[in-house]
Amino acid sequence: MSRIGRQPVDIPAGVTVKIEEDNTIVVKGPKGELKQKVNPVIKAEVKDNQILFTRPNDKKENRSMHGLYRALVNSLVIGVTQGFQKELQIVGVGYRAQAKGNNLELNMGYSHPVIMEAPEGITFETPSNTQIFVKGIDKQLVGQVAANIRAVRKPEPYLGKGIRYAGEYVRRKEGKAASK
Repeated sequence: MSRIGRQPVDIPAGVTVKIEEDNTIVVKGPKGELKQKVNPVIKAEVKDNQILFTRPNDKKENRSMHGLYRALVNSLVIGVTQGFQKELQIVGVGYRAQAKGNNLELNMGYSHPVIMEAPEGITFETPSNTQIFVKGIDKQLVGQVAANIRAVRKPEPYLGKGIRYAGEYVRRKEGKAASK
């Protein structure tokens, strides 16, 4: 049996979970509301402030979906209570970021500033001009927006300049060797 799938998802105080007819799980909490459609093969039920997931048999597809949907619903519960955050760092002379209302303005050495709009439910914070925080309640959306920001100027291997995740290791290459 799936080690992840058989673990129950605890429902903290202040969070309500509703399982709709079409097997959609709706989680409401202090930070907002999220929904996740679950494959009809996987059965979800709420019991004693926990969400339990069961599968009909041990077929490979059912085993993989069992753990997947448990993990996705757990992310919903964490999102509506604590929220998610990704930190990005900018490395390079003259490269900077600035949050302007709902937008993020990036000056990354192009002839123009790159302006990124925050999707609904996402906020940008820039405590310094080389640090960006992407915050929201939807884990997938936070990760996708952070990846889109990083794609504006990926870290290059020779000088390490660009936008990287906090703590990301950039493998550096050696430059051209001087000939004799």
